[in-house]
Amino acid sequence: MKIIGCDFHPSYQQVAWLDTESGEVREATLAHENGEARRFYESLRGPVRVGMEAVGNTLWFERLRAGLGHEVWIGDAARIRSLVVRRQKTDRRDALHVLELLTSDRFPRIWVPGPEQRDTRQLLFDRHKLVRLRARVKNELQHLALNQGVRRKRQLWSTAGRQVLESLPLDGWTAQRRQDLLALLDQLHGRIGELDRAVEAEAARHPAAQLLQTHPGIGPVTGLAYVLTLGPWQRFRGAKAVASYLGLNPREHSSGGRQKRGAIRKQGHPLLRSLLVEAALSAVRGDAELRRPPAAGRLAQRKHTARRRRVMVARKLAVRWYWMLRSNQPYAPRPAVRMPGSPRHSVVAV
Repeated sequence: MKIIGCDFHPSYQQVAWLDTESGEVREATLAHENGEARRFYESLRGPVRVGMEAVGNTLWFERLRAGLGHEVWIGDAARIRSLVVRRQKTDRRDALHVLELLTSDRFPRIWVPGPEQRDTRQLLFDRHKLVRLRARVKNELQHLALNQGVRRKRQLWSTAGRQVLESLPLDGWTAQRRQDLLALLDQLHGRIGELDRAVEAEAARHPAAQLLQTHPGIGPVTGLAYVLTLGPWQRFRGAKAVASYLGLNPREHSSGGRQKRGAIRKQGHPLLRSLLVEAALSAVRGDAELRRPPAAGRLAQRKHTARRRRVMVARKLAVRWYWMLRSNQPYAPRPAVRMPGSPRHSVVAV
């Protein structure tokens, strides 16, 4: 068997491999565009295991090794780096370090989605990017209206608001810019509508996404993104691990009996985290438990209270949806009951 430690870069890769039969260790630098890396992996015989850090722009490389029947292990880049003792960093040292972790059974392997799941993720990424682009186009049109003394906010996107926007007395390149932005806005509306229908069709094919949509405030986009990002729920030890995976746990530096917490780590999936925060705005309208402000007294003394509460609700949603998947049970609201002697506060019946 051949065990290969790979330090991958966009244009080349540094490899160090061990032949378990002979005990020989060899190293090489393989270029990508001239086919040197492809010829190297095609020349290998027998079982092959390749380990590398989780980096971007490696889809072609993973398909190559899968087509050759090689076993591919993807590792947590932060944990791999934390296991390095010496502070010198070179490509050669990194490849040898990955090889050492593979041979000593200390390689921090992570879960990798399959090709179909990755392709469906691209659908969500495409829609998210176009929605953000549409928001930028709308902001530009709002500025054009404000410069003419027209302030309609969201009503600017109604039929009457569109007529007001088209009738603004603009000349020259300003009028041309308005025309280009309106044409781009119409094009984005049509394309995003097509992607929304595609997302609904994909969500209908995933029973887990259908289960999550029973919760108030979650639609096909958020449900499908949650399922595709988390993957099998069995790979998580519990709800805290899910919140940590999504980057919704706060930073903490506590020592000597003093506790200090900061903002959330934001080390998880940025798309799903933003969708969770957006879903929090809708979920609180249909769930009595989420409307209860947790730690309201403590939060009232801080700035940006609404933003903090929104993130707290997003974390609650991530945990709650994990338990829905784990128990395979749809959403069941728990009625809120009044606490005796305190009409302003309520608790949720257990």
